[in-house]
Amino acid sequence: MAAYIFEDVIKEIEQMIEKEELFLNRLDEETISTRLNSQNRSIKQIVGHMIDSASNNLHRVVHLHYGANPLVFPNYATNGNNDRWIGIQHFQEEDWQTLVQLWKYSNLHFVHVIKHVDAQKLNNKWIAGEGEEVSLQDMIRDYPRHLELHMGEVHALHELR
Repeated sequence: MAAYIFEDVIKEIEQMIEKEELFLNRLDEETISTRLNSQNRSIKQIVGHMIDSASNNLHRVVHLHYGANPLVFPNYATNGNNDRWIGIQHFQEEDWQTLVQLWKYSNLHFVHVIKHVDAQKLNNKWIAGEGEEVSLQDMIRDYPRHLELHMGEVHALHELR
């Protein structure tokens, strides 16, 4: 069963959600809207990007269960596309509590799905870029690192004085 395979990943994501939801809910409007990281993103936009990551990874997991192997699936994060996603969805204008809850529940649903991954599909590959293939297992194992990276950006912006 996949839950056993990814028990450490699941626990790490769930603990991060529990801890970071409390932190995110304490941030004030000025902080979430005006402080910008090196990519010129506000905290609201970074959280929006993490929502996109949860959604895109969820879709990859599903497609890697039944699609061609290796899977051709757009990498939304290349060629500046993730900035287009952020802009088109207007995360900067979204209600903060809605964003926080969407971040939380998108990630909880992703955890639910990886608990049920078919272990026979773990070596199926996704073409992440030219000459770059990523297995389903590696994609899932890397997900907490991605969340931590962006939550680190949020914390760094919060700490600016």
